[in-house]
Amino acid sequence: MNLDGTHVAMITPFDGDNNIDEEKYRNFIDFLIDQGVDGIVAAGTTGESATMTHDEHQKVIDIMVDQADGRVTTIAGAGSNATAEALDLLKYVEDAGADAALVITPYYNKPQQSGLYNHYKLLNDSTNIPIIAYNVPSRTGVDLSIDTILKIAELDNIVAIKEANPDLNKLAEVFSRLAKSDIDDFTVLSGNDSLTLPMISQGARGVISVVANVLPNKMSTMVRSALDADYTKARTLSNELYDMMDVLFIEASPAPTKRALNYMGMDIGGLRMPINEISQENDAILKDVLKEYNLL
Repeated sequence: MNLDGTHVAMITPFDGDNNIDEEKYRNFIDFLIDQGVDGIVAAGTTGESATMTHDEHQKVIDIMVDQADGRVTTIAGAGSNATAEALDLLKYVEDAGADAALVITPYYNKPQQSGLYNHYKLLNDSTNIPIIAYNVPSRTGVDLSIDTILKIAELDNIVAIKEANPDLNKLAEVFSRLAKSDIDDFTVLSGNDSLTLPMISQGARGVISVVANVLPNKMSTMVRSALDADYTKARTLSNELYDMMDVLFIEASPAPTKRALNYMGMDIGGLRMPINEISQENDAILKDVLKEYNLL
């Protein structure tokens, strides 16, 4: 499966009662596809999966697969801090017909590296769906080591990693060791919008992006330019995107992203507690950035 390009870590629209708004979700998926993204991700952390019931988690996956209808790559979040629960979610994703599953490292538990490997190996051995491991130590409290990344890359169904550790030196060693190994079908995707360009220059093949919720076409164009080795164009676009990349994390994600989309007229609703709406001070900063991009 080709995972090259820009895959959107989608927000989840809610209605006035804070329930999933299916119509707006379908419309948002169409908007992203029309803007030229390569893939979409449902029920990820940006989609507020941590505050969803299992039924809601399954619902957004079903909506994504149905609405995308094969037009772009569909990736479904299937992670948990309990391996058994992750396996149940993974089996649902497989049955639902998504192209791949995004499986975050177990959070809070702080498992050993051997525990992380065994977690992914059990998921690999128990299903047939392509799995993208997701390493985001700032949220989970645990970091997949280079050795563990190389070990899970050898597993048949672990096809990629979304790497959100900002240590580019670590990534350089990952690519160096992959090049010296017999592993030739493992994809690295950026998990940090602002580091996507340097990561592609090292060997990454794309991004799972938050900023692409707001500027899907511009982010997609930047990534395609970098993959085509047009680094002059890619660098210009990456620099142009930086202010938006920065402001969307001015407070806990996805609060700034959802506020931005609402200002843009998307009407995608609010947030699930314990995430709050952004402060008045940061709201003013966000508005200034939206004006900079002619989005407000």
